[in-house]
Amino acid sequence: MTTIGSNNLLAMRKAIIEQNDALQKAGKPGQGPETEKSGVTSFGTQMKEAIEQVNSLQQESAAARTDYELGRTTDIAQVMLAKQKASIGFEATLQVRNKLLSAYKDIMNMPV
Repeated sequence: MTTIGSNNLLAMRKAIIEQNDALQKAGKPGQGPETEKSGVTSFGTQMKEAIEQVNSLQQESAAARTDYELGRTTDIAQVMLAKQKASIGFEATLQVRNKLLSAYKDIMNMPV
């Protein structure tokens, strides 16, 4: 089981802030969406990577729980942290899916 240090958490926080800034800049008027030629990946690729990351978090959580149950580790805080990270990742993915389905239904119900 890997331990999560403060440096790793700070790096994750920095990455989230950078992604947030990029999303905010992309939504400003006068700035068109980036194309794949400029090095930006497609939406489908980003979704696939996000789902794979959530899957990885869930597998790490299960491994941490198993290690704790078998007595390989005694750090319950790390086990609970891994569980919460997996839970938050799954909930965020579920909310994105729900928003996409809602948008799809709205588009399909538009009169032509």
